[in-house]
Amino acid sequence: MGDPRKLKNKYETPRKVWDAERIKTDKKLSSTYGLKNTREVWMTLQHLKKARRNAIRLLSLGTKGAENGKPIIARLARLGVLPAEANLEDVLSLTVENFLDRRLQSRVMKKGLARTAMQARQLVTHGFIAVRGKRVTAPSYLVTAEEDQFISYYKPIDISVHDAGAEPKKAAPKEAAPEAEVPPAPKAEG
Repeated sequence: MGDPRKLKNKYETPRKVWDAERIKTDKKLSSTYGLKNTREVWMTLQHLKKARRNAIRLLSLGTKGAENGKPIIARLARLGVLPAEANLEDVLSLTVENFLDRRLQSRVMKKGLARTAMQARQLVTHGFIAVRGKRVTAPSYLVTAEEDQFISYYKPIDISVHDAGAEPKKAAPKEAAPEAEVPPAPKAEG
């Protein structure tokens, strides 16, 4: 049987954890993209680091590396992060926002299926969103460029804004009925 295996983190913590500038940018990204916590920024940053690391390694090999870099570019083009005719130098210009835009949560909001990023996250986690007709409940699911057009509702839902304090509007009568004259109330004596 043995001991259970120890799972590895899917992210690296920053070297300076308490760097004010990094914390500020991470919080801005978290609020813009509706992320649960900073750890999700770090996990997405890991995708970027891996792509850059492979591109730098292949660029150092010269022309042989440029030929071997085609699968990396094809993978990033399939994700919709880079165009298909890009080269290895373009991989170095990618930012974390390019990968955050490909998350299912961001795609749902951009397609107009949700009003805010937090509502998009809630719809995904509660099972209201499907990709190719199959329910996906992970907001961090990376949507490929091909799957982007197949994002839809799994169950019908109304996301319109309802005013709780307002009274429902009454239907206007089609024709105005003639009003009868009401005699004035008698004056009370006393």
